[in-house]
Amino acid sequence: MTNQETPAKPKFRWTADAIYCNLSYLTMVLPGTIWLILFAYLPMPGIIMAFKNYRLQKPPADYWIQNRFIYSLIESPWVGWDNFRYLVLPTNLNNTITFVRNTVLYNLLFMVVGLVLSVLLAVIIYELTNRFWAKLYHSIFFLPFFISWVVVAYVVYALANHTGIINTALASWNLPPLEIYKEKIYWPFIFLFANIWKYTGNGSILYLAIITGIDRQLYEAAAMDGANKWQQFWNITLPQLIPTIVLLQILAVGRIFGSDFDMFYTLPGGSALVRDVTTTIDVYVFNMLRSTTPLGYPAAVSLVQSVIGFVLILVTNYIVRKTRPEMALF
Repeated sequence: MTNQETPAKPKFRWTADAIYCNLSYLTMVLPGTIWLILFAYLPMPGIIMAFKNYRLQKPPADYWIQNRFIYSLIESPWVGWDNFRYLVLPTNLNNTITFVRNTVLYNLLFMVVGLVLSVLLAVIIYELTNRFWAKLYHSIFFLPFFISWVVVAYVVYALANHTGIINTALASWNLPPLEIYKEKIYWPFIFLFANIWKYTGNGSILYLAIITGIDRQLYEAAAMDGANKWQQFWNITLPQLIPTIVLLQILAVGRIFGSDFDMFYTLPGGSALVRDVTTTIDVYVFNMLRSTTPLGYPAAVSLVQSVIGFVLILVTNYIVRKTRPEMALF
C-alpha cells in the first residue's frame, strides 16, 4: 500500500467576501483594537524615557517637531542604566523592597481568596432553584464593581475616622477608639475585604457561565449513583472550570507586580503612618511623578514592572504547556 500525501491546508485570505462574512466579529473586536492602539502601542516609544535624563524643553522655532514632549524625548541626553540604579541606592533600597513586598503579597492574597470566593459564589447562585432570586443575588454582588473607589474611601472615612460612626459607638460603650489611619495592622484586612466586596461578583460571571453550560444530565447521573453535592462539584464542576481557572491565573501572574492603584491610593487617605503597608509600586510611581523626582526614575520603575510581568507570563505559560498543553495560553 502506498502512502498518500496529506493535502496541504489552503491558506486563508482576507478577501472582500471573507471580511463580509466575519464583519460582525471584526466589529466586536474593533473597540478593543482601537483602545490597544491608542493606549498601548502609540505610547510605546516613550519607553526610551527610562534611559534618558528627561527635561521638558521648548523646541526652537525652526525645529521639525514643535511638540514639547516629543522634542524633549528626542533631545534629552542618554544616561543608560543610571535611572534603574535609583531603585537600589542605599537610600531607596528599603523602600523598594517594602513596596515590592506589598504589591506581590497583596496580589497573591487577592488571587487565592478571590478565586475561591468567585467559584463559590458561582456555584451557590447556580444551585439556587428560583431563577429570580438567583439573578437578584448576583446583581447585588455585581453592583459594587461599578462603584468608584473614591466613594468607598469616603465611606471608610465616615465609618472609621476618630469621630466616625464606629468610634462614636465604641466611645458610648467605654471602649478604646479604632485608629485605622494610625495602626498598620488593620490595612491588610481592609484591602482584602474591599477587594472581595468589589470584584467577587464580577469574577463569578465567567465561572457561572461555564457551570450553566455543563450538561445537567451529568449531575442527575451522579445523584443517581449516590454522589452528594460536594462530590458532584469535585468530579464534575471543578474539572470543567479548571481550564478557565488556569488561563485566568496565567494572566493574573503577569499582573502580580501591578496593583489596583485607585484602591491603594484612595482608601488610606494619604496617611503617612500606615505607608509601609499601603504603598504599592503603582502608588510609588505616582508619588514620584507628583514630586520633583526626575521623570526617568518612575519611567524606569514602570518599565521594570512591565518586563517582569511579561517574563512571568512566559514562564507560567511554559510550565503549563509542559504539564497540561491543552490549557496553555499560547
